[in-house]
Amino acid sequence: MNVMGIVFTNDASLGELTDKRTMASLPFGGRYRQVDWALSNLCAAGVRHVGIISRHNYQSLMNHIGDGEEWGLELEEGGLEFLTPYAMSATHTYRGKLESLNSAMDFLEYGADDELLVMIDSAVLSNINLTDVLNAHVSSGKDVTVVTKSGVCDGKTPVDLALKVENGEVTDMMVDYTAPEGYLASMDIFVLNKKWMMRQVQEMIARDKFHMDRDLVLGGWQRGKVSVNVYEFQGVAMFNETVEAYFRNSLALIDKDVRHDIFHGNHPVFTKVRDRVPTYYGDACDIEDCLVADGCFLEGKAKNSVLFRQITLGEGAEVEDCVIMNDAVIGEGAEIKYAILDKNVTVTPGAKVIGTPRNPIIVKRGEIV
Repeated sequence: MNVMGIVFTNDASLGELTDKRTMASLPFGGRYRQVDWALSNLCAAGVRHVGIISRHNYQSLMNHIGDGEEWGLELEEGGLEFLTPYAMSATHTYRGKLESLNSAMDFLEYGADDELLVMIDSAVLSNINLTDVLNAHVSSGKDVTVVTKSGVCDGKTPVDLALKVENGEVTDMMVDYTAPEGYLASMDIFVLNKKWMMRQVQEMIARDKFHMDRDLVLGGWQRGKVSVNVYEFQGVAMFNETVEAYFRNSLALIDKDVRHDIFHGNHPVFTKVRDRVPTYYGDACDIEDCLVADGCFLEGKAKNSVLFRQITLGEGAEVEDCVIMNDAVIGEGAEIKYAILDKNVTVTPGAKVIGTPRNPIIVKRGEIV
């Protein structure tokens, strides 16, 4: 079957981490960007016609993806295309995914042989076999297949779309709500017939409706106009929709089982190749339970942390429960705990940066502490 992919770069806010970048280009896992999972999942399923929809702050994303070579995509019409910016309303307020799809209608119309459409977000990371999802969608005969994850809904955590399934059929849905246990959380992956979706987008916009979850899926299902199939994913799914969740999921990668599932569960996760020298471990360094990328110069102590590329850790410095991004310099004797350091941060000798597990301190890109 011929399949088209749409990747949404996501406008969820993670404070200082997404002030100048999209969620899709947010660094994750030492060497990767969050968009790498969406592109790798599509690539592994043989999807070669992919559109990336973003509204703003997409320059770093374009620099990362380049010509799409790492994912077997070509940056040209018919291969990989950047669809920027989305349409805005008259008040310049973004009104939903359906509006953005309406503004990308020329792209959707291109490639008449594409039968199915896979829509995938960049805030929820998983190593999923989309071929299985596509086959399940076709077999179901339903209008929409929603990929879901159990164990996320707990009555406390807000979920974009939650579904209750009994005997294989959807019996209830909730949008933007703290759904109770027993509901399945949408992973923001949808499979639909492309022509059907194009008609729905045009009709929804004509009726002043713009939201995928609320207006098309929930609203259509309630009116009996849209049939919904649910595919429950059994692997690791990381919902990086808040700073606390991003921090927690980053540190979860230290667990080898979690790390193997998210990076190699069904296929490799590809990213932009950046060759660096191997990491140097000094005689006095003490690195315990850390995920360490290449190019680092380590002479201090680090525990239970994720260290990206080319980090300098001075002698006597101590890092614990931290996410340290590329090119950070941590001076001698500095102490950092429960913190996220963005790129090119400098921590001066003897400085202390200490947050909490639920409220990690974020040091913005390029800052000196």
